Amino acid sequence: MNDSHDASVAGMAAYYARRAAEYELVYAKPERQADIRQMEAWIAELFVDRRVLEIACGTGWWTPHGAERAEHWLATDINPETMAIARAKLLPAPVEFRRVDAYTLEGLAADERFDAAFAGFWCSHIPKARLSPWLDTLHACLAPGARVVLCDNRYVEGSNIPISRRDDEGNTFQLRTLADGSTHEVLKNFATRAELLATLGSRAAQVRWRETTYYWLLDYTIA
Repeated sequence: MNDSHDASVAGMAAYYARRAAEYELVYAKPERQADIRQMEAWIAELFVDRRVLEIACGTGWWTPHGAERAEHWLATDINPETMAIARAKLLPAPVEFRRVDAYTLEGLAADERFDAAFAGFWCSHIPKARLSPWLDTLHACLAPGARVVLCDNRYVEGSNIPISRRDDEGNTFQLRTLADGSTHEVLKNFATRAELLATLGSRAAQVRWRETTYYWLLDYTIA
């Protein structure tokens, strides 16, 4: 990863720690309510009886839905500030939390293996050049044939924060203002189905793509 990516990653972690208390306001947008309910229902059906690794759980909005019928659910994040909010939710019994770096997955035990993984609204914050290596890192923690579920935003003019700039690698950025008045540049890529499938390549089997107006969800098994 180059120096600009290093700075972007460090800045993003600091931004989300600072944003923790107001993070879930994004789920209150009136125009997105039907889509959010649809996403919650899709996520709940995908992890029945699975041992699941959740990447970058944030404040845990999706955690109780995914873990509802899971055998075990390990929710991970780098920020104690966001995990404190997640821990305070009414959660199913299988859920535990751990501080883990989403890029390197350092913090997992060497012999830990899962048969499913979930990354909600995380892939859009990965620089394009790092997405393929990150998938390799994730898959190395999973059992053969494990299910992977990724979901994120689609760009909708008027509902999403506008793109403020694009770098030479095609990464896009937003300028976000917090309640304290501070402004932060945040990497936010809006991937298409074609881009994601091309990145996955032969790693994925039994691929399913679903989308609503505001969100997409991709699930597959490791080939």
